Amino acid sequence: MFGAAATAAVFGLLIPLSGCGSSAAGSSGSGTLRLVAAEYGDNAGNSSKAFWDQVTKDFTAANPDIKVEVQLLPWADIDREVSRMVKAGKAPDMALMGSYSDFAAQGKLYSADELLSITAESNFLQPLAEAGSVGNTLYGLPFVASSRLLFYNQKLLADAGVIPKDPTATWQPKNWSDLKAAAKALKDKGVKYPYALPLGPEEAHAETLIWELSNGGGYADSSGNYALASDANIYTLRWLRDQLVAPGLTGPTPPSQFNRADAFAAFLRGEVGMLNGYPSLSHEARAKGITVGAVAMPVSDSLGAGETPPTVGVADWMIAFKQNDHRVEIGKFLDFVYADKYLSDFAGRYHLLPSTVSASRTPSGGGLDRTDEQFLTALRGAQLYPVNDPTWVTVSDTIKRGIGRAVEPGGDPKAVLEGMAAKAAEAGKKH
Repeated sequence: MFGAAATAAVFGLLIPLSGCGSSAAGSSGSGTLRLVAAEYGDNAGNSSKAFWDQVTKDFTAANPDIKVEVQLLPWADIDREVSRMVKAGKAPDMALMGSYSDFAAQGKLYSADELLSITAESNFLQPLAEAGSVGNTLYGLPFVASSRLLFYNQKLLADAGVIPKDPTATWQPKNWSDLKAAAKALKDKGVKYPYALPLGPEEAHAETLIWELSNGGGYADSSGNYALASDANIYTLRWLRDQLVAPGLTGPTPPSQFNRADAFAAFLRGEVGMLNGYPSLSHEARAKGITVGAVAMPVSDSLGAGETPPTVGVADWMIAFKQNDHRVEIGKFLDFVYADKYLSDFAGRYHLLPSTVSASRTPSGGGLDRTDEQFLTALRGAQLYPVNDPTWVTVSDTIKRGIGRAVEPGGDPKAVLEGMAAKAAEAGKKH
């Protein structure tokens, strides 16, 4: 999952590759490139195939000696399948996926300065470039991105008396107490999920980080080292357990069994008062006649009123493998596909955000509407997952599968987080 911001495809679209690995072009600037890319659509009608068909057609028209073959894989499969290809000695030339650092640690990737011009490399939005870098070297080229904001159903909040019954009324909770008070008012009014807290295995690491950042915590300390069991993080989960889950303000489904897709579907049915979301959900809700407010996540009551913790940002990464010795050809293709025209087109199709400064300023193709601009503003100061740590894939999986236990009745946030910190340390010893 877009990381987290794209819809996981369930139909497993596969475009067969002909002549895979047949090119030995080296630095000649000709041959066939193979790209394995995640499928961002959730049905044949919005498949990414249409985009890649057009891009590769245009690219080959401009570069007749270079062809590009694209294989689309569901998000659920792509990390595993690309890893399998690499281990089998059949790495693609490029991959568009949710991780990169493990391959970078193995020395299998070209760096951005080996592929792109200085102008192109410096065009990436700063938080994305930092997350795509190991040390000071950029290996994960951000392609599309998103940020998270707190969504609320305006009608439900108005009916509960949280905001006036005025279509122009807005709401910005200042702290967690404001959010809890709104959730209680929604519950008293019979709203099924006053605050939707999806800590199920699909994407619990996103929801957890949103809350931890709003209390001055997070997954890593200022030095970039894991700080999973910090005092701030323990306090955050205890507050969620005692102040939202225990009083029934998160709805009838235990958070550990509640996935993001379930929460989003409930929001679109008008059953959720508040939840953390990203641009595509706002557009889907609007299409169903739901008026949505999107605001910054409130801070914990213990933080100063003037503090503004970063929002959570997520990105997907384009990576280039050295194995086939196609550096020149890959560089030409990436320069082409990262043009504002194509990047904005792809982002607009899925209500995501382009990863470059120029595409963000001058959106072409699908363009950015007012809602998307709000998320872009948040992205500029966002904090991303520690994807540049090669252990992140293991650590994030541990969080996704276990963090929900911390907020269950009788759950022990300190023990859960310390257990995860121990597993992260163990994973670090293997790299």
